[in-house]
Amino acid sequence: MSLFCAYGTLHGNSFYFSAYSSWASILIFVLEALLSLYIVTLGIKHQRPLVVGLVLAQFIAITYLEFFSGHHLEAKYNFFIDQFSAIMALIIGIIGTLICVFAIGYMQDFKHHHEEQPDRRPFFFFLLFVFLSAMFGIVFSNNLVWLYFFWEVTTACSFLLIGYTRTEEATRNAFRAIEVNLIGGLCFVIALGILIYSTGTIEINKLLTISKAAAIIPVALLSIAGLTKSAQLPVCDWLLGAMVAPTPVSALLHSSTMVKAGVYLVLRFASVLQGTLMGSTIAMIGAVTFLFTSLIAITENNAKRLLAYSTIANLGLVILCAGIGSAQAVWAGILLIIFHALAKGLLFLCVGTVEHRKHSREIEMMEGLITSMPGLATFMLIGMAGMFLAPFGMLISKWAVLKALVDVNPLLSVIVAFGGAANLFFWVKWMGKLLLAITPPVGQEKDVSREEFVSLGILAVLTVLICALFPLISSCYIEPYLYSLYDKSVSMSNGNIIIMLIMLGLILLFPLISINFDRSTKYVAPYLGGANTDTPGTFKDSLGNNRPFAMKNYLLDEFFAEKKLYPIGVGLTWILLIIMFVLLFIK
Repeated sequence: MSLFCAYGTLHGNSFYFSAYSSWASILIFVLEALLSLYIVTLGIKHQRPLVVGLVLAQFIAITYLEFFSGHHLEAKYNFFIDQFSAIMALIIGIIGTLICVFAIGYMQDFKHHHEEQPDRRPFFFFLLFVFLSAMFGIVFSNNLVWLYFFWEVTTACSFLLIGYTRTEEATRNAFRAIEVNLIGGLCFVIALGILIYSTGTIEINKLLTISKAAAIIPVALLSIAGLTKSAQLPVCDWLLGAMVAPTPVSALLHSSTMVKAGVYLVLRFASVLQGTLMGSTIAMIGAVTFLFTSLIAITENNAKRLLAYSTIANLGLVILCAGIGSAQAVWAGILLIIFHALAKGLLFLCVGTVEHRKHSREIEMMEGLITSMPGLATFMLIGMAGMFLAPFGMLISKWAVLKALVDVNPLLSVIVAFGGAANLFFWVKWMGKLLLAITPPVGQEKDVSREEFVSLGILAVLTVLICALFPLISSCYIEPYLYSLYDKSVSMSNGNIIIMLIMLGLILLFPLISINFDRSTKYVAPYLGGANTDTPGTFKDSLGNNRPFAMKNYLLDEFFAEKKLYPIGVGLTWILLIIMFVLLFIK
């Protein structure tokens, strides 16, 4: 169905559907009431007054708007499909499906490693499917009231998925996530109220056509909701806490769906933010998030936390693009969403599978993975190459971001350049660990399930394939979408496309390095000034004793430690958020 939607919007076609009946709105309201009641019950049970207060405030506000405000909340078109929503549907449908298939084998192995917990896999998959369904509702909803309902469904599902194991840590982190996202949901409801009273519209297509003066305040509040959902500073810690969930949840939340809902919403209204102080402030929040989380990622040895910080950083780059709001910036932002979803989804799933075999998430423990698990290592290397290496799309997208910033805000381009350098550093040193083989391997890959291998293999192929298809995606989907908003489009020159395809052909040789590692590879100890012993991985010290040696990554934590940089980033983004609220009142 995602492919069908993509085919229907080929070359600029957009479709709007009324899909309205009185029972539909009543059903959505009833489901919203039941969802609110459920979350309030959990909040009372776990003594979380903030959760109870936020849910009640939202429900009272939406009830008042629906029945007592004197405004009949009826949209002419409740759903729509355009090129941007079709791209998002492909991400949700294809990557979400692969994550679900991967989860079949992974959750069976997860149960084996957590025998003390009851088997709740049917409930787990039920939540995955509801979550994905709500994501489709978000990207296809033209009615903002209906979009808000689907928005809150993803919040509730993420809460239950993060707390799936029901441990004390999982429950605490799940509540942290729902508190942050409920704050964003409250901003969403306030934006709806302002829209209804000031413009009388609740439709996205109409909101994009009214004057900026009337639209900027509700769009700014919707953007704050998007910032919370996409885990930007100063509230990104909920996404780091979500690491306690099973790996398919991490991949689903951090790559293809939930965090993408946040950047989707802000990027959808980028044309309204263009050239405004509010847009510049949002762009600065994205830039600060990108720089600080990229630098912090250098010091991480925990693979999942590094991936989480990298995700927050790249989402910050998309927020930066949305705040700038130009056609060039939006073009780059959409490309970032596409390429990041594939590469990061692949990496999260690979790390989860490796963790079950190595019993560790530490990057240092992945040394020599290319020999002990050549298939998984190759998939990981492809995913990492997709995040920073030419000609993969993430590098192309960052180049496009720099190009969009040079004439608009040179300071932001400097921030992006430094953040990009940090990304290069931590990806390269992780790749080096995978390729470093000192001793003969112990095979650990044979018991990986077929579902896991199939899903990872398809994602790896798609990561490479999407780079080759990128010019086609741009011309058939992104450029028509931009033309409908800005009356102009953006694309790469033919010369650059040819160079990129030539480089891609060379990159395709990359997986060949793993073919003979388990057959004819010869292992020799590193040269240690004549002090080697017959045992690989050991040397004689000055007293003649045999000692093991190790090769460790530079973490540079004396410069970029989380405890040093994180408070600074949080402080800067809080100042920017305060500026945003001041601008709201000034307007």
